[in-house]
Amino acid sequence: MSKPVDDVVSTVRTYIEAHRGAFLDDLAEWLRIPSVSAQPEHAADVARSADWLAAKLRDTGFPTCEIWPTAGAPAVFAEWPSEDPEAPTVLVYGHHDVQPAAREDGWDTDPFEPVIRGNRLHARGAADDKGQVFFHTLGVRAHLAATGRTAPSVHLKLLVEGEEESGSPHFRRLVEERAERLAADAVIVSDTGMWSEDTPTVCTGMRGLAECEIELFGPAQDIHSGSFGGAVPNPATAAARLVAALHDEHARVAVPGFYEGVTELTDRERELFAELPFDEEQWLRTARSTATHGEAGHTTLERVWARPTAEVNGIGGGYQGPGSKTIIPSSALVKLSFRLVAGQDPDHVEKAVRAWAADQVPAGVRHEITFGPATRPCLTPLDHPALQSVVRAMGRAFEQPIRYTREGGSGPAADLQEVLGAPVLFLGISVPSDGWHAPNEKVELDLLMKGVETAAHLWGDLAENWREPN
Repeated sequence: MSKPVDDVVSTVRTYIEAHRGAFLDDLAEWLRIPSVSAQPEHAADVARSADWLAAKLRDTGFPTCEIWPTAGAPAVFAEWPSEDPEAPTVLVYGHHDVQPAAREDGWDTDPFEPVIRGNRLHARGAADDKGQVFFHTLGVRAHLAATGRTAPSVHLKLLVEGEEESGSPHFRRLVEERAERLAADAVIVSDTGMWSEDTPTVCTGMRGLAECEIELFGPAQDIHSGSFGGAVPNPATAAARLVAALHDEHARVAVPGFYEGVTELTDRERELFAELPFDEEQWLRTARSTATHGEAGHTTLERVWARPTAEVNGIGGGYQGPGSKTIIPSSALVKLSFRLVAGQDPDHVEKAVRAWAADQVPAGVRHEITFGPATRPCLTPLDHPALQSVVRAMGRAFEQPIRYTREGGSGPAADLQEVLGAPVLFLGISVPSDGWHAPNEKVELDLLMKGVETAAHLWGDLAENWREPN
């Protein structure tokens, strides 16, 4: 017979408090490994980080712990089957590599020597992402202690990659090659955050990304603007007209077909966004800007979380030095990026942009357009039962209502959703002040323990309330 809810919450907290010190000592040991995937001189450290995590997961109780090599840095895979063969399978994603960091960047202490000041743990990776990966180790042990089980309520898998901070260049191929081992009913991404310390939230989706570079070519070389200006097409002018044609007067993307398939915000989602304590003036200060701008009919949060966008990332051509040089330049360049939302297909967007660009470029100007690899958007509906399990588990840990956000950026979560065909759910406890990628990165220790609590409650809730239909 299961324990009453209050008893389970109490048992979980008592267990976590009893093991908090050892947990933080272990985390500090891991944080001392400078697993910087972007710097070749730290390749051995990234491998050492993977070995360390695999060993610690074995100590936690995972019967299967493996190092998965890639063409770049290694990933860690672990698996702990439930004793219930009908239990859902859950895959937790995170990463063990970190951003570069050095004392001279502005750190108050050595970035790879963890320091606790007050109730904060400072070190590179404390929040992004070692702290948020590691809370699952204590969380699953607290889950077992509170339920009396010897194995989790769900079939639990972990995939912790080693190249996320370098753009995950080999991640999709790894997922495709190991798709059978990674098969899951739901994916939990613990590489995200919350609105604030006082407002716990769960993220329901991330935008995707498509990027391109358009080169425009006119004369075979720079030519005299007096002798030829006004009589031959200017590629720099063509670039300016191309950029000017990107949006209409309502700041909507003017590429025909761009909005095809877009999943529109529901009235309920708009209401939930509006409930958040958003201070637009403070947001503008963070953005180092003086006014908001964007698609008409949408709030700032809706624009950055749930609407597709097109941005000019760079434009250039012709003489850039001091003084004047009266030429018609031979070439010009435009760099564009498109943030995509649920329902948009990056392949369709690429075709639409190619056709639009071809229509914009005048005769006499040749253009070449190059797209990089795209990232697909991901979105979990508010009423998805697995998402509701995450919300209930967070609610038990934080003892207050859980609100909803999305992320304006993108990450490898979409690859997991697309390849595995499983919904992606986000469980993170980091807050904006944690300073990801910045000097003096930190994690709030109380919030870290709330992450542990949430994980401890989540597996039982998923097992009890959700089964993916066959």
